[in-house]
Amino acid sequence: MTPDLPRLAPRKADSHKGDFGRVLIVGGSRSMAGAAGLAGIAALRGGAGLVQLAVPEVCADTVASFEPSYMTQPLPCDREGRLAIEAREPIAELARRATVLAVGPGLGQSAELTELVAWMYTSLPLPGVFDADALNALAGRRSALQTPAAARLLTPHPGEFKRLGGNLDRDADRHEQEDQAARLAAQWGAVIVLKGHHTLITDGRRCAHNATGNPGMATGGTGDVLTGILAALLAQGLAPYEAARLGTHVHGLAGDLAAEQLGQVSLIATDLLRFLADAFRKIEAP
Repeated sequence: MTPDLPRLAPRKADSHKGDFGRVLIVGGSRSMAGAAGLAGIAALRGGAGLVQLAVPEVCADTVASFEPSYMTQPLPCDREGRLAIEAREPIAELARRATVLAVGPGLGQSAELTELVAWMYTSLPLPGVFDADALNALAGRRSALQTPAAARLLTPHPGEFKRLGGNLDRDADRHEQEDQAARLAAQWGAVIVLKGHHTLITDGRRCAHNATGNPGMATGGTGDVLTGILAALLAQGLAPYEAARLGTHVHGLAGDLAAEQLGQVSLIATDLLRFLADAFRKIEAP
């Protein structure tokens, strides 16, 4: 294993699933059910003891069909098959039994979702990963970023980051974006994972760059896999900055192992799921 990477604690012989945390993933919509499924399977492959997906009732059966090892909870939805504001109370109840929250994969965008995501960010007192359309919702309610209810890990790609930061210089180069990410992480009390070539991880005080990954991973769904991995590592007790460092490394390594066998052109997000076990074994090897 790379010497300076964070490590998960060894598993005791008498461990049970409750020892490795319960991940609650809020996401999915009629047209993007697969994104929630990818995040859920990645959370399981990332080592979480229990994973539950809270998704619109219109696509709950579809999401459940992807993987029998996680649980699904159907929630109220709007006419377009996206979560409705009436999902707030069921989500609050599910969160009381969870260890970690992950919000965004396949969520979609609407005024009600903006309200719902801002409420989760500021009111649910458990560590959370916010990605994809959850970031777009927060960009529409930036005041919420100042008052997180617990530790928050944000995983924007450069376009999402520009929207999230509001008045950021849209012509900024990568170096300037990274400086901005460190400043905003400190201001918001969050960890930011600024995705891209040599992904940046920063909490405003510390910065690290991930060295794994390849261009074949520039395909739909790979970010949803990262969300699930990060949530699983948080659920197993890693602090957000350490979870982000280890999670981005494992995610990229799974992509590298997949590309070795499949090539970069044909690589898809589900290939990362297939190679996650090999990636974890590789980093755990002496």
